[in-house]
Amino acid sequence: MTASRRSLLLGTGGVLGAAALPRFAVAQADTRPSITIAVQKISNSNTLEVLREQSNVGERVFFSSLWEGLIGRDWLGGLKTVPLLATEWKRLDDSTVELKLRPGVRFHNGDEMTAEDVAFSFGSERMFGDTPATAQGRTIPVRGDSIPTRAGRELPAEIPAVARRSWPALERVEVVDKYTVRFRNASPDVTMEGRLARYGSEIISRRAYSEAPTWFDWARKPVTTGPYKVVEFRPDQSLTLVAHDDYWGGRPPIRQIRFLEVPEVPARINALRSGEVQFACDIPPDQISSIEGDTKYEVQGGTILNHRISCYDKTNPVLRDARVRRAFTHAIDRQAIVDSLWSGRTAVPKGLQWDYYGDMFVSDWSVPKYDPAEAQRLLKEAGYKGEAIPYRLLNNYYTNQTPTAQVLVEMWNQIGLNVQIEMKENWTQILDRNGTRGIWDWSASAPFNDPVSCIVNQFGPNGQVQQVGAWTNEKSNRMAAVLETGTDRAERKKAFARMLEICEREDPAYTVLHQNATFTAKRKDIRWKAAPAFAMEFRANNWVA
Repeated sequence: MTASRRSLLLGTGGVLGAAALPRFAVAQADTRPSITIAVQKISNSNTLEVLREQSNVGERVFFSSLWEGLIGRDWLGGLKTVPLLATEWKRLDDSTVELKLRPGVRFHNGDEMTAEDVAFSFGSERMFGDTPATAQGRTIPVRGDSIPTRAGRELPAEIPAVARRSWPALERVEVVDKYTVRFRNASPDVTMEGRLARYGSEIISRRAYSEAPTWFDWARKPVTTGPYKVVEFRPDQSLTLVAHDDYWGGRPPIRQIRFLEVPEVPARINALRSGEVQFACDIPPDQISSIEGDTKYEVQGGTILNHRISCYDKTNPVLRDARVRRAFTHAIDRQAIVDSLWSGRTAVPKGLQWDYYGDMFVSDWSVPKYDPAEAQRLLKEAGYKGEAIPYRLLNNYYTNQTPTAQVLVEMWNQIGLNVQIEMKENWTQILDRNGTRGIWDWSASAPFNDPVSCIVNQFGPNGQVQQVGAWTNEKSNRMAAVLETGTDRAERKKAFARMLEICEREDPAYTVLHQNATFTAKRKDIRWKAAPAFAMEFRANNWVA
């Protein structure tokens, strides 16, 4: 409030202020509801920085409430791309996209978003460090704990690694004018618009980032443009957001959203029934009928653009032989898992792909068939002698994770594989190179409708699997390069089909178990709709008071 405005309200002698201020406060009383959401986990990294928190749990909390990119996804409209912080965009050539920014967008600190903020969001200080914009074929490793930037700030080493998975060849973002930017790639890329819509491409306040005392201070209270802003983040406990009333899309319908970390399913359900929370996430299918037995509650959700997979460490002495990994893939009765643990509410997909790839979808592909005899033949041919193979596991980070692991181990044991579960506490322990990695659980998402968004992002040259040194394949990497830099759609599809052959059958990097599904329980009187995603939408279009 300015001094002149304050003087006007208070009056010359203060009498007017004493009378007027209470009436002003009453007139502006905020009657919007507050809600609490019980989640399994808020953040794996104990930060709210999207470049460090690329996860299912992060998607739920971040991408419809806090973080926003230039191009968005219509969470309730088939996940199609829509204008968000940019109002329009056009191709200038195979490696350049120009975007017009939405004027009048305010960050949580009140600053207007301009082209300078966009360029900074994709700059070396915040995103890329000293990693090069490169045509494919080289891996960007995670080096040490942190990297000093030219501005002197320590940037966590995994940030550039994640950035180059999302934008392997982005060279620079040019500021044309206050509301116009150009993204320039070092090589052709037909998927640049999709990359702009994926998580990891959100916009931050340059001033807020630069003024934060440390990177962690920034990462635990990021200043973005979303409809809600951070009030308090208590790692491993809770996250409280409040409405950003200067939001460009209109006044948010909820005054406060609190995400409460409740790891156990029964505790989440009890919190819903007791009224402590209004939403309970990650409900297993076998609990749905019990919850809906009480007419005050309902469960929404279904399949999403995410598949559950098992990954293999090719450097493991036993798994080095591709025939052993191929035996794993043939020993899995995927339909039995879908029927018994998911009550038929999900499906076995055609490999690591989704129908919404459109004409890039390889329709005649399928996961390796369930064939125990073939699995045993492969093990005999490989000379497998029953050596123990570790299976690193988190306790129900994914819905039905532990029961699924127990079923898988039994299926593998039946064909002679000696798989030993090793329970771990976090993802750092799962991916740690110390000791002998064998198998671990994971999931794979498609943030936009092209194979680059998933199979290349996770298993290509800059993918996390190669960054942590678990698997690589020269032929597959060459196909990834075609997908990322090619402009002929038919050639790109051939490269994708070949990559599926290599990664799922010839030299398995992973095996797809089933399409993932997510279910959220809530009070039936709350008029809100679940999106076909982990993300929960709480803008005005999805809340009726």
